[in-house]
Amino acid sequence: MSTAATRTAGPDHLWTVDEHLEDILATVRPLDPIELQLLDAQGCVLVEDITVPVSLPPFDNSSMDGYAVRVTDVAGASEEYPAVLTVIGDVAAGQAESLHVGPGETARIMTGAPLPPGAEAVVPVEWTDGGLGEGPVTGMRARSQSPEGADGHVHVYRSAEARAHVRAQGSDVKAGDRALEAGTVLGPPQIALLAAIGRGTVRVRPRPRVVVMSTGSELVQPDEQLGNGQIYDSNSFALTAAARDAGAIAYRVGAVADDAEILRSTIEDQLVRADLMVTTGGVSVGAYDVVKEALSSVGDEDEEGAGIDFRKLAMQPGKPQGFGSIGPDHIPLLALPGNPVSSYVSFELFVRPAIRTLMGLDDVHRPRTRATLTADKALTSPKGRRQFLRGTYADGAVTPVGGAGSHLVAALALADALIVVPENVESVEPGTEVDVVLLG
Repeated sequence: MSTAATRTAGPDHLWTVDEHLEDILATVRPLDPIELQLLDAQGCVLVEDITVPVSLPPFDNSSMDGYAVRVTDVAGASEEYPAVLTVIGDVAAGQAESLHVGPGETARIMTGAPLPPGAEAVVPVEWTDGGLGEGPVTGMRARSQSPEGADGHVHVYRSAEARAHVRAQGSDVKAGDRALEAGTVLGPPQIALLAAIGRGTVRVRPRPRVVVMSTGSELVQPDEQLGNGQIYDSNSFALTAAARDAGAIAYRVGAVADDAEILRSTIEDQLVRADLMVTTGGVSVGAYDVVKEALSSVGDEDEEGAGIDFRKLAMQPGKPQGFGSIGPDHIPLLALPGNPVSSYVSFELFVRPAIRTLMGLDDVHRPRTRATLTADKALTSPKGRRQFLRGTYADGAVTPVGGAGSHLVAALALADALIVVPENVESVEPGTEVDVVLLG
C-alpha cells in the first residue's frame, strides 16, 4: 500500500473513521470494463450510454384482440344499429404479409399484430359478435369463438375514434433516443430494454469477486456438533451475504484455524478468484491473532507498495482494523475484527464502499438521514470514539436495539440502522436529533 496517509502514520497513530475510509477509497480502483452477454451483465454497471437503434414499438400495432377498422365504417354503430363489415382475413403477431383494409372491410387482428394499411383503429372483440351473428361477444364466448366467423361478416356495436387501441410506433422510445446512461446498474427492467432494442451484449464493469474467510480454532460450521469452548462461525456467512447484497460475487471460505502458515497458504490459494479479500478475526493484540502474524510481513519480497497495515481506529465497535494489498496483482485486503457486531459494522463502513468503488459506482455509501432518538434513557459513548449503535428507524425516529456489546448478534438481526454518536459526544438524551446510517 502506498497512500500518503499510510506513509506518514506511525504505529501508535489512532486513525479516525474518515481517515481509514479515505485511505481505502484512495487505493481501490474500479475494475476494467468488459463486454458481457445480457444475463451475465445483471448487477453490473454500464460504462457507455446506450442509444436506441430502432423505435419501440417498431410499428403501429394492436393493443387488443379485435378487428382493425376504418373510423368512418363504424361511426354511429350501436347494438340497435350495428355496423356490418366484411372480414377479409386475419392479422397475427409476427405476420410478414399485411392485408389492406378498404371501405366496408375489416381484418381480424391479434394483440401485438401490426395495424394493416387502410385501418385507423381497432375495436375489441367484445364490441362485436365475433362474426357469429349473436350479439356482443362476452365471457366464455370471447375466448372460445370460432376464428373463421359465421358468414365472412362481423357486426360491430360501438364506434371507435382514430388510433383507438393502437400502440403507436415509437410511443415507448424513438430511434436515436438515449435508452440508458453510463453508470446505470443493470437490473431486470434494464436488461429487458436492452434486449428489446436488439442489444445482445453490453460493455460494463464486472461485479467484483470477493473472498471472505474467518479465522479461529474455536469456530465450528453450522450443523456440526459444538465442543467445549467452541462457537459457530457466523461472521463468514454474514459478510458473504453482505458482499452479495452490495453487488459482489462473493465466495465464502470455511474458518481457518489459528495457524499463520495455513492462513497464509489459504489466502494465497484464494487470490486467483479475488478482486477483494476480507478476513475477520485475529487483528488485535492477542497471543493468537494469526491474521496479523501471517500478513504483517506480506509484500516484503513483492513489488513496492504491497503489504498489510494494521491500525487502531477511534471507533466503537471495530477499533482494530487492517488494510493493504497482497500478492503480485496487489489484491486489496481488508482485515476486520472478529466480534460479530464489530465485523458487520466494519463491513458496512469500509468494505461495502470498497466493493461499490470496484463496481464503478459514484455513490458508494449507505444513505444517511437525521432522526429523533427515542429511548428510555440517555445513550452513553466513550470520549474520543465514534460509536455506532444498532437501531430501528421509522417515520423520522430511531430506537436503539440491544446494548453496545460487540457480541450481540440477536440485537443486530433486529436492526435496520446504525445510530452515529460523534467522537466529542459522551451522552445523547432522548429527543435529540442524531445521524443515522440506513442499512435497509
